[in-house]
Amino acid sequence: METIKCLIAGSGPAGYTAAIYAARANLQPVLYEGVLRGGQLTTTTEIENFPGYPDGVDGNLLMEDLRRQAERFGTDLRAGIITETRLDRSPFWIKLDDGTEILTKTLIIATGATARYLGLESEQKFIGMGVSACATCDGFFYRGKDVAIVGGGDTACEEAMYLSGLCRKVYMIVRRNVFRASKVMQQRVLSTPNIEVLWEHQTREVLGDETGVTGVLLVHSSGRERIVDIHGFFLAIGHHPNSEPFRPWVEVNPEGYIITNPKSSETNIQGVFAAGDVQDPKYRQAITAAGSGCMAAIDAERYLSMCSGL
Repeated sequence: METIKCLIAGSGPAGYTAAIYAARANLQPVLYEGVLRGGQLTTTTEIENFPGYPDGVDGNLLMEDLRRQAERFGTDLRAGIITETRLDRSPFWIKLDDGTEILTKTLIIATGATARYLGLESEQKFIGMGVSACATCDGFFYRGKDVAIVGGGDTACEEAMYLSGLCRKVYMIVRRNVFRASKVMQQRVLSTPNIEVLWEHQTREVLGDETGVTGVLLVHSSGRERIVDIHGFFLAIGHHPNSEPFRPWVEVNPEGYIITNPKSSETNIQGVFAAGDVQDPKYRQAITAAGSGCMAAIDAERYLSMCSGL
């Protein structure tokens, strides 16, 4: 069975950045790219808020640049999905979806979090063409336009407030007749003139053409349907951290996000580190994920140095 110094799980900004730093530190990292090579940014057409790209950059191109940079420094990039782990002792045992088993002295978990969608075929059709699960990432593209956001919790209210500063009109589509958000966030939303809350509505279809989203078909709890003309359709109904293979060993919060020590990528298990959205329910940005990937690689290198000195 192969034994390596550093295994990185995940190929988003956190995983590739961790690989760049780990490779330059001579950790000879092996990176398994997971279900979606490049992560969620590959579903985004244009990214304008990642430093170093003043004119913006296509999401696929950005991730390919990061991938090539990691490969340039010697990262062993492999296709594969981690399905099972044993992290109670070092070296840690990892099993892949093809049955491959590998032992690693350090593990960096950068498997990300998957945005929850409504499950509509029309919704999937327009991802990257008006449908987004990140208002902070994509709201800028809808300046002066009308948009809708689905959700009634704190995140939905926060993102609605963010969009209200950019867009002409923000429709909040709320399934119930009350918010789940805190009283403070409710008051902010309800006192913002260009936010209209559509109570007891659910989305039946996202409407659009070859240019992207043009509207949304809603149904009220009474059965009455209506079409709202919009250019952007945002989801704020939560994320699912991809932490399942590691949960028997690493500590997670009630939502499944891996808990790391303050100002560190360290988990409750020495030699196991977490970076990116799998441990970050708050920011969920490419640049913060990349920064935490850097932290994880540095922490892994220092851990190995400490072990070799014992």
